[in-house]
Amino acid sequence: MVHAMSRPPRTHGDGEFTRDAFRHIGEGVVFEPHVLVFHPENIEIADNVYVGHQTILKGYYKNSMILGAGTWIGQQCFFHAAGGLELGQNVGVGPGVRIITSYHVEAGRSVPILHAPIEFEPVVVGDDCDLGVGCVLLPGTRLGRGVQVGAGAVVKGDFPDYAVVAGVPARILKMRPESPT
Repeated sequence: MVHAMSRPPRTHGDGEFTRDAFRHIGEGVVFEPHVLVFHPENIEIADNVYVGHQTILKGYYKNSMILGAGTWIGQQCFFHAAGGLELGQNVGVGPGVRIITSYHVEAGRSVPILHAPIEFEPVVVGDDCDLGVGCVLLPGTRLGRGVQVGAGAVVKGDFPDYAVVAGVPARILKMRPESPT
């Protein structure tokens, strides 16, 4: 037996957006089909950013998502900005990358994890970074300039400029060399 609800369930919206809804959107920004955007009023996108098919930009009612100029985001990515999210300029983001900025705090066995308090931590990705296919950046992660993240890595913590990181959990494999002169 199906029971009628007295009111429809609350939703965060359908993800539909217009360009004038953003806090800022630059010139030359491309959204491929089926991109969803939530809380665009808290999202800033600089010039010449590409957002691939079926990507979700999950802004939040507080904090900001900032995508730097020249950034390229592959298809089926998920960016969650509840704790704040900033990608620098010329960042390459492979398909299927997930960036998360909140987590549930351990409240003991008597509280289901789903109902435990939520903490928020920003994720900051420096200029010229490359995020490999399917990697996950966890809350509180900070990547310096030119960091390369391997495919499938699970990244948490601070990583210095030009580090190459990979693994689960991610660790520094080496430092990128200087450019030849």
